[in-house]
Amino acid sequence: MAGCADKSSRGEPVTAGGNADATAGEAAPRLPDPGEGSKTGIRLKLFNKVMEKSLSSFIDQASFQRFVSTFHPFYKKNPQVMEHIHKQFIVDLQRTIQEDIDKLIEEGRLQCKLDTLDKLESDAKSSGEPAWRPCGVPEQDLCSFVMPYYQKQEVYLRQQLKRIKAENAALARRVQSGRDDIAHTEQHIATAVEKWKESAREHARLTSDLCPRDVFDVTSPPKSF
Repeated sequence: MAGCADKSSRGEPVTAGGNADATAGEAAPRLPDPGEGSKTGIRLKLFNKVMEKSLSSFIDQASFQRFVSTFHPFYKKNPQVMEHIHKQFIVDLQRTIQEDIDKLIEEGRLQCKLDTLDKLESDAKSSGEPAWRPCGVPEQDLCSFVMPYYQKQEVYLRQQLKRIKAENAALARRVQSGRDDIAHTEQHIATAVEKWKESAREHARLTSDLCPRDVFDVTSPPKSF
């Protein structure tokens, strides 16, 4: 630090000292690997490398030399404090950027999507069928892309319609069976009522035959002999 102070007093350009370089080296950006402990996809590895390189390049732009050139009056007064501030600034800057990247990966479900792309590419390579390519006519391209989806939907809807018709037919049979049971019960009740009425009429007829009414009629005047 004394050497840096001497250079500053002589007007010589100030460069980051060994401690500043060590700090940058110790705080080298490293993106968390969401696939650690499992097989990481190619695209996810490439994304991590690109983000690490971008973050490292960005941190290099905040070098100690630029920091001192911006705050040169403060550096001349207290070089040690400014070096400590720069170290803390680099650490906080890396942590903030790293948190934003982590949040982006988590909210965008980036690992899942990149793994899906890797799987699609692997499946396409293992498949012997040629990949779809546009023919150049928008109408035909749209039809060739959308038609299989609508065909699948048609098959699915037909299956659902068939299932619903079968369920409706089963319900109709149950309803008809219930109606038949009700009709049979009504007929049975009607038959029983008719039998009861016939039995009541027969009972009344037998009663009138065995016990004539005039024999027990006390209201009629007595017959004279």
